[in-house]
Amino acid sequence: MKQSIYRLCIELTNKKWSSFVLRKFVQSRLSKPFIPGFIRTYKIDTDELQDEIGEYPTLHDFFIRQLKEDARIIQFGENDAVSPVDGLLAETGPISDELEIMVKGKAYSVLEMLGADDKASSYIGGRFGVFYLSPSNYHRIHSPVDGTVLNRWSLGRHSYPVNDSGLLYGNAVLAKNYREITELQHRQGKVAVVKVGAMFVNSVEYVNESDIWRQGEEVAYFTFGSTVILLFEKDKFQFLGSKSVPREVKMGEKIGNFIE
Repeated sequence: MKQSIYRLCIELTNKKWSSFVLRKFVQSRLSKPFIPGFIRTYKIDTDELQDEIGEYPTLHDFFIRQLKEDARIIQFGENDAVSPVDGLLAETGPISDELEIMVKGKAYSVLEMLGADDKASSYIGGRFGVFYLSPSNYHRIHSPVDGTVLNRWSLGRHSYPVNDSGLLYGNAVLAKNYREITELQHRQGKVAVVKVGAMFVNSVEYVNESDIWRQGEEVAYFTFGSTVILLFEKDKFQFLGSKSVPREVKMGEKIGNFIE
């Protein structure tokens, strides 16, 4: 019953008109007075900001804020992967032979997530990592590895919450939400970077249209909080075994290494 009520409420609110109204408000100057309250509510470290608080004309501009050049350290390594975002590394684990991953005790289909057999089959028996961004996080997305862009595509029309309630009661949100997928060729194997839209605003904006991604460089940003999923091929990658999951991570922090 609780699950059904949750889904009904989301269906009633997550419509084109509600998304339009919210987007218009946060992108208007009417939203600027809400920035200080947003900072206090989410305890955002303003010392990291590239610009002064008063220089952000809208809440949206603050939400997609950039950081000072030295605010993050990229732990470079040609055989390493780094976190593409600030957020919670919520789950890591194996991709089953049935192309399923387990997140919060629920199974998600990698085939459905990527949309086609030829795209998903490369990741049978591989590894995955799920990174959740809350509203407090820096929302720019960076490349986890050095790689060449093999393909880029988008799937899904609507987005539902990807917080704990959304994962628990939602309908396969990680595989069904609006999502932008970029597949990279690292020298040790392929990596899929799945950028999952959040409720109300299906927006992933690219800032790098190059076919070459460099580890740690900015490639895109979320308009609102969401999730990034990394997929690695079988016997190609291992997450750090010395650190617990779930845990908070910063963009540029080493999360694991390719197996030579």
